[in-house]
Amino acid sequence: MNMRVLLISALLGFVSHVRAKPDSNACISANAKTCGECIQTGPQCVWCKDPDFKPSRCDEKESLQKAGCTPLGIENPRGTVTIDKNKPVTNRKNEGEENLRPEEFVQIQPQKFTLNLRSDEPQKFTLTFKRAKDYPIDLYFLMDLSDSMRTNLENVKNLGADLAKEMRYITKDLRIGFGSFLEKLVMPFILTTPKYLENPCFPNDCTAPFSYKNVLSLTNDSTLFTQEVSKQKTSGNLDSPEAGFDAIMQAAVCTKEIGWRNVTRLLVFSTDAGFHFAGDGKLGGIVRPNDGKCHLSNNMYTMGHYFDYPTISQLVDTLSDKNIQTIFAVTEQFRALYEELSALIPKSTVGTLSTSSSNVIQLIIDSYNSLSAEVILENSKLPAGVSISYVSHCKNGVSRKDESGGKCSNISIGDEVKFDIEITAKGCPSNKSETIKIKLLGSNEEVEVVLNFICECECHKDGIPNSPSCHFGNGTLECGVCRCNYGRLGRLCECSQNEVETDDLDANCRIGNETEVCSNNGECVCGTCECKKRDNPVERYSGKFCECDNFSCDRSNNKLCGGHGRCECRKCICDANYTGSACDCPLDTSTCLASNKKICNGRGTCECGMCKCTDSKFEGPTCEMCPTCPRICNEHKDCVECLQFGTGIKKHTCEKECRNFTPLKVVNNKDDLPQSDDQTHVDLCKERDADDCWFYFTYATKNDDKIEVHVAEKKECPSGPDIIPIVAGVVAGIVLIGLALLLIWKLLMIIHDRREFAKFEKEKMNARWDTGENPIYKSAVTTVVNPKYEGK
Repeated sequence: MNMRVLLISALLGFVSHVRAKPDSNACISANAKTCGECIQTGPQCVWCKDPDFKPSRCDEKESLQKAGCTPLGIENPRGTVTIDKNKPVTNRKNEGEENLRPEEFVQIQPQKFTLNLRSDEPQKFTLTFKRAKDYPIDLYFLMDLSDSMRTNLENVKNLGADLAKEMRYITKDLRIGFGSFLEKLVMPFILTTPKYLENPCFPNDCTAPFSYKNVLSLTNDSTLFTQEVSKQKTSGNLDSPEAGFDAIMQAAVCTKEIGWRNVTRLLVFSTDAGFHFAGDGKLGGIVRPNDGKCHLSNNMYTMGHYFDYPTISQLVDTLSDKNIQTIFAVTEQFRALYEELSALIPKSTVGTLSTSSSNVIQLIIDSYNSLSAEVILENSKLPAGVSISYVSHCKNGVSRKDESGGKCSNISIGDEVKFDIEITAKGCPSNKSETIKIKLLGSNEEVEVVLNFICECECHKDGIPNSPSCHFGNGTLECGVCRCNYGRLGRLCECSQNEVETDDLDANCRIGNETEVCSNNGECVCGTCECKKRDNPVERYSGKFCECDNFSCDRSNNKLCGGHGRCECRKCICDANYTGSACDCPLDTSTCLASNKKICNGRGTCECGMCKCTDSKFEGPTCEMCPTCPRICNEHKDCVECLQFGTGIKKHTCEKECRNFTPLKVVNNKDDLPQSDDQTHVDLCKERDADDCWFYFTYATKNDDKIEVHVAEKKECPSGPDIIPIVAGVVAGIVLIGLALLLIWKLLMIIHDRREFAKFEKEKMNARWDTGENPIYKSAVTTVVNPKYEGK
C-alpha cells in the first residue's frame, strides 16, 4: 500500500513539474527587451539577433535553436580570465647565491589578472604562495622610556649586534631602527612646571619628557644602533598609561622618515604599562580626533597637544594598510590586556618582556616565525554586487573554505600553498570596469585584479541609429530589435509618449486599481497590452488585459476540463450532457437505474451519473441496499408457516393475525418456485420451522402492485446424528491417549534409571580409600630417652 502511494505521489509530482516547466523559464519570465537585459538575467540566457525571428528572443540556447534561430544569430558572451603578469616565485636553495634586491623577491604568483564578468557567472583563478628564503626584513623597535623601564633600556642597548647575528639564519637583509615614547606634554599626563619639564625624575637624572621621538631610522648598521640607543635616558610622567598609540600611529604613517621599504615590516612595541586611546585626550582639553597623518619635525612628534589619541579601529586599519606586523613585548602584568588588543589587529602577537637581552632577541625571533608561518589573503573593498570566496590548499592536504578559505598556517621557508579564488558579479554596476587588490597581510606583495563587466552583447556595437526599420527612424536597430529614441514607445517605436493621455504610461493596461500591468502576463505598449507567448503554441493568453488564458481551467483525470469541454478565460465551457467546473459531471441518468427500472430505486436523486440516496436507510450505487431494514422473508415467515404447515409461533393465532395475508400458491418442491425476470423481482426465502426443518417460499410484487406468495410443499429436514459411532470414537480416543501417556512415562523412567546407573559406575571407578591413621588408635610401645646419655 505504501509503495502504491509513493508511486502515485511521484507521478503527480512529475505531472506538476511538466505543467510548471513553461512558467519556470527565467529567461522568458524576465521579458527582456534588449540583448543586454537578457544576458544579465542569468548565464543560461542567450539572445537571438536574427531580424525575422518571431518567438521570444531571450531564452536558453537549445530552445532558441529549436525555434529556428541560426547559429550566427545567437549572442552568448561568456566571462573570461586573463593572466597579465606572471613572475615565478623566488626559489633560493643555495647559501652562496647572489643577494637579491627587495623588489626582486616574489612570493605570490601570478601578480595581475583581468576578469570579464557576466552576471551570475563565477570566474575562478588560482594563486600560488611560496615563502622565500632570505626575504628582507625592516624591524623597528618602539620602546616606552618611562623611568620604570630603566632596566629594559639597558638590555636594548646591547640588542643591535646580537639581533643581527641571530637573525642571519632567517635573512641576510635586516635593517633595524629605534623609537621611544612617553606621554602628551599636557596636564594631567605631565607636570608642566619648568623644573619638572627639565628633569621629571629629580633628584635622579632623566631626560625631558616627550610624546614620541624617532631616535634612529631603519639602518643595516648594528653598531650605529648600539651607539644611538646607548645615548637614551628614561623620563617620567604622572599617570601609568602611556602615549603608545600616538607612537605606533606616527611610526606607521611616517614611511619616509622611518625608512620603511616594501619588505616584511616588523614593529616591536615594548612597555610595562597600559595605553591611552581616543577620548582620553579630553582630560587634557584635547578634543580633535587624530587625523592619522605624519607630524614629525626633527624626528619629534609635534602635534601631541593638538590631536587626541588614535582609536583602536584607526590603529588596526593603519597597520593593515601599511603591512606592518606588530610584536607586543610587555610585562606579565599587562599581558592579558595586550592579548585582547592583539586579537583585534591582524598579524600581531604578544610576548612577555624579560630583563635579559638574549630573551628579548628570542622573543623577537619566535614572534617573527609565528607571524610568518601564517599566510592570510585579504581583498580591498569590492564594488556593489560583486562577491569573492576563497578555498585554501595548505600543507599536508588540508583544505579550508568560507571564512578560513584565505588562510594557511604552519608555513615554513620553501613551503608552497595554493588558493582558489572565485569572483561573481550580480547585475551590471554603474562603472563598467573596476580594480581590486588581493594582498598578503604583513607583506607589500599584492595581486591586482581588473574587473570588466559584460553589460552588453557584441551586436550592441553594430547598432544602426535612426534605422528605417524602427518606424521611420525613431530608434536604433540593435541586435534585431529597436531601441527607441527618447519619447518613443512600442516594439517598433511606433508610439509617441505624447499620445498617452496620462502620466502613468501603464494606467490603461491595469484592471481597476490593481498594480499588475497586463495581469503580469504581457507588456504594455502604447497603452495596449501585448500578451506573452507561451512555449507551447497551443497555450495562449488573451483578453484586453491578458487576464484570460486557455490552460488554467480545472482538470479531471489529468485532462483539461475533463476532456469534455474547452477552456475559455480560465473557465470550462462543457459539452452537451456534461456540467461542473471541470466538466466531470455527466447528465445521463442510465447509470442510476435500479433493478426495478426506477431511478435510484425511488429513494434518491441522480447527480453526475451517481445516486445520492435521500432515504437515510438505503444505500448502494442505486439505493437498493437497506442494512437496517427487516427482511421480507423474516417478516412473512411466521404467517407462511402457520397457513401452510399449521406450525410455528402463530399456529394458535394464525386465523386472526394472518387473515389479511395474500393467499398462498403451493408448488411441489423448491425447484418449482418462480424466479426473477425483467418484469418481476422475486425474493427467494429459506426459513427454519419449529421442527428444525427448512421450508422455502417466494415473495414477489407485480407491476400492478399485486403480491404473489408461492410456497414449496416439501420441507428439508436434517437427519439425526448416529450415536453409536460417536460413543465408540470417544471411548477409543480415551484409551489410546491413556496408552500413549503410559508409554511416555515408561520411556522417561528408563532414561532416568540409565543415567543414575551410569553416574554410580563413574563414582565407583573414581573412589579412593583413605590410608590415614585411626585417630583413636594408641600404640602399646612407650619409648624413653635418657637425657644424660651422650651416645658413648
